Amino acid sequence: MKKITLFSLFIVLVQWHLSAQLMDKGNFMVGSTIGFSTANSKVTTGALESQGLTAQQFNIAPVIGYFLLDNLAAGLGADFTLNTVTEPNSDKTDDSDLLFGPFARYYLQLGDNVAFFVVGNVGFGNSRDEQVVNDTKQRIQTNVLAVGTGPGLTVYSKGGFALETIFKYNYARSNFDSTIGGVSTKSETRTNQFSLSLGLQYYFGGFQRAGG
Repeated sequence: MKKITLFSLFIVLVQWHLSAQLMDKGNFMVGSTIGFSTANSKVTTGALESQGLTAQQFNIAPVIGYFLLDNLAAGLGADFTLNTVTEPNSDKTDDSDLLFGPFARYYLQLGDNVAFFVVGNVGFGNSRDEQVVNDTKQRIQTNVLAVGTGPGLTVYSKGGFALETIFKYNYARSNFDSTIGGVSTKSETRTNQFSLSLGLQYYFGGFQRAGG
């Protein structure tokens, strides 16, 4: 009976060590998060109620990272966002953003296969907008700078696969020059947003030996 207990304890310790190694210095991570949201609005004027705008947003953000230190990873990521807004009695307006930039994550182990982390990222890129002016669609190219930060939770296996969820605050600043109807305009837009996304990651090194 004593041998069985010691053997069981040994197996638990080995499994914990393999899981812990996933976020050791020298390991890699690769994966992506996906987010989707939709919103509807109604406008009430006196006793009259009318349909307002509707909006949908889809986001996908692949990343690849390297653990510079135990529990501290840094790397590069991309962020593609597609927004579609429909106003009553009007055409749909599409807005797509494509950003690239660095990110960093710091993990805090909460259990054998659960970890809390804080992530921060910076993105640079461009946005393509379509607007309807005098029944004519106009395309506007925009330069974008975005910064995001927030907490996340990951649940992983000793094999390296992990499911995670991230709640982030995102700030974006965009500058664009447009010419519509012969009139040139320079504009700057600042956006504050909170987002919730789900992701799948793979951590290389899940089966390394101790000290390997």
